[in-house]
Formats: sequence, C-alpha cells, structure tokens
Amino acid sequence: MARRRLKDMTRTDLKEWMKALGTAPFRGEQIFDWLYKSGVFTLSDMKNLGRPLLETLALETETEDLMTLTHLKTTRSKDGTQKFLFRAGSSAIETVFMKYRYGNSVCISSQAGCRMGCRFCASGLKGLTRNLTAGEMTDQILLAGVLTGEPVSHVVVMGTGEPMDNLDNLMTFVEILTDPKGPGISRRRVTVSSCGLIPEMERFWRAFPQVGLAISLHGPEDRIR
Repeated sequence: MARRRLKDMTRTDLKEWMKALGTAPFRGEQIFDWLYKSGVFTLSDMKNLGRPLLETLALETETEDLMTLTHLKTTRSKDGTQKFLFRAGSSAIETVFMKYRYGNSVCISSQAGCRMGCRFCASGLKGLTRNLTAGEMTDQILLAGVLTGEPVSHVVVMGTGEPMDNLDNLMTFVEILTDPKGPGISRRRVTVSSCGLIPEMERFWRAFPQVGLAISLHGPEDRIR
C-alpha cells in the first residue's frame, strides 16, 4: 500500500481522506491548519488530533517528519536577495528569496532538472531527474519564510524545470498555496513561467485564470522563436 505525504494533499483531499479512514472530515481541516497556520514539523506536534488518529496517520504516511526539504546552503547578495540550496530526496534544488518595494517574492523550482532542452539554459544540461511534488514546491516557500524571518507576499514558478511538464503537481501546489485557510497567497500574486506547452497552459489557465502566465522566449531572435 502506497503511503501518503500530507503536504501533497489539498484541504479537500485531506477531508475526503479522513472520511475514507472513518474519521470526521473536520479533522482534515485541523491537519491543514497545523501544516500551514501553525507550521508544525512532526505529526506528534498536532496536539488536538488524539492518539488513535495520530497512530493511524503514522501508519498511513511516509514519515513522522512533515518537512519535505532539507536546507543545505544559503548565498546572500547585497541587495537582500538570498539563494537557498535544498535537498529534496536525493536531488538538490534552488529557491530564491527577493525583496521588492511591493513585498517579498520567492522564486521556486518545479522539477529537479529539465527535459525541455533549451540550449541557453543550464538547468537542463543533465536532463530531467524527476518532478517535484506539490509539498516540495510549497515547502520551498515555507522554508524561505522561516530562514529569512520575513513574510512572503508573491510567488513565481520560474526556477529549475518546466512547470507545465509537471502540471498535476503544479495545480495541486497552486490550490494549496492560495487556499485562504492555508498559506493564503493571492492568486493574482502568483506567476508561472512556461517555454510554451500549449495544451497544458490552456488547462492550467482554465483552472486558475487569476494566476499570471509568463512565456519564456527560448531563442535570441524572432526568426528562431
């Protein structure tokens, strides 16, 4: 039986899962609140769930540790920009925290590596290692906030990887990120970049019309583009 990771589930997913486990759906709301409002790091920190449910979750989930990433290194620039190196499983990924007059923005990666083959881009030199999960994308933002001690108001999915090549996880991530009972980032403050996977972009836009789409120009001249 495949085990789950709580941070890869939306609030609705968690409520439905609780019902399937024979538990009141509101427990899913409580778990979601612990993950994104209280910011707990282990199952045992969820004090109002009760021992029987916690024991069930320990059996049904991958790990007691709720954080999907490990912080490896921080590089700082004079303008306040900070680049974080995280470990996601056996892969290393980068996340960038940037300060602007309108607020703090975090640029996240959506994949470890990339298979799009844009010749000018170093991210895809070794090809695609794997897709990042919704939880691994969300945790880049949560950890950036913890490491800087500052709030995050804007998110751009413009780091390593082609987001539309990881569409299902991307859509779950955006739903979690913009849930008002979760991280609560406004959809109008989220931008996703793509090199131009049209069917996937259309599907994403229909689901999240308020989210900004940025098209990466993967050639230096109009003729080549």
